Amino acid sequence: MTQWKGLLIEIEKIEGAYGRSLRDPASDTEIIKMNHTIQKKLGNIIIPDPYIGFLKEVNGLDFNGLVMYGVDEDLLEKEIDEEIHGFIETNELWYENEWQKQYLFLGDSDTAWYCYAPKENEYVELDNPSGTLIQSFKSFDAMLSDALETII
Repeated sequence: MTQWKGLLIEIEKIEGAYGRSLRDPASDTEIIKMNHTIQKKLGNIIIPDPYIGFLKEVNGLDFNGLVMYGVDEDLLEKEIDEEIHGFIETNELWYENEWQKQYLFLGDSDTAWYCYAPKENEYVELDNPSGTLIQSFKSFDAMLSDALETII
């Protein structure tokens, strides 16, 4: 089990104490729809497999100031009663600034953006809002684990 999956279990216990739960996983159909819509709206972008693995565990996360983006609400097979910060809609927003198009934005917090830099094939934490590099990670798992440890 990757470290972030263990941290998700801790978050699920915390949420459970308040009568809440983590979101359901994204289905294969929802992820296929998401990839198709990305090609139409954002261009030739390939979503990293480890991020898809995260979506198959939990369709995004909004916990203690950390938001990891999920499959956009309009692509979901069934309605949910909470807001999802969708991957496509959020990246469309960040892509209004040309320099930000070098990244895939996977999540954010009050102080950071969590991104994938395809050209460098690395995951990065950037200062929000300046975009200054805070740190880089060799894997999505390392980045997500670091982000989750910060909020627990």
